[in-house]
Amino acid sequence: MAHIHEQIDFTVVVVVVHDSRVLLVRHRKLDRWLPLGGHINLDEDPETAALREAREESGLEVELLGERPPTTGEGTRALIAPRFLDIHRISDTHEHIGLIYWARPKAGELALAPDEHHDIRWVTLAEIDALSPPVSAAVKWYCRQALAEVLPSAESVAPA
Repeated sequence: MAHIHEQIDFTVVVVVVHDSRVLLVRHRKLDRWLPLGGHINLDEDPETAALREAREESGLEVELLGERPPTTGEGTRALIAPRFLDIHRISDTHEHIGLIYWARPKAGELALAPDEHHDIRWVTLAEIDALSPPVSAAVKWYCRQALAEVLPSAESVAPA
């Protein structure tokens, strides 16, 4: 994991939506239910990091959803904009700036990354409230928002 500074890092969060459900993992180190995601490595852009983290943490190839401006040209490559940004405290001395993306599965077979997670599962909004340990208010909000925005276009693709 790349750290840009001892006090702050840039990370990606990938909320994957399919069939009225979102994909969550129970993070091994933090013991929290979270969407897919992780640090942006020093040699990659946020879009590449989001695709890599989704693949590494779930086994799925995903399609990031959002707008890519038509500004790619010599020396410039337009990226899909994250849907939201946040900053969240990891410890008393460290924070993450999170670039939050919506995504849907394209291919692959769902698989647990046992070195990083205790569990991985597709959950409905009703099931989110029953998870233990409890899901944070911020994660619940992002999941609700992603479902509301993505569902009409996410139904056509089935995860393995």
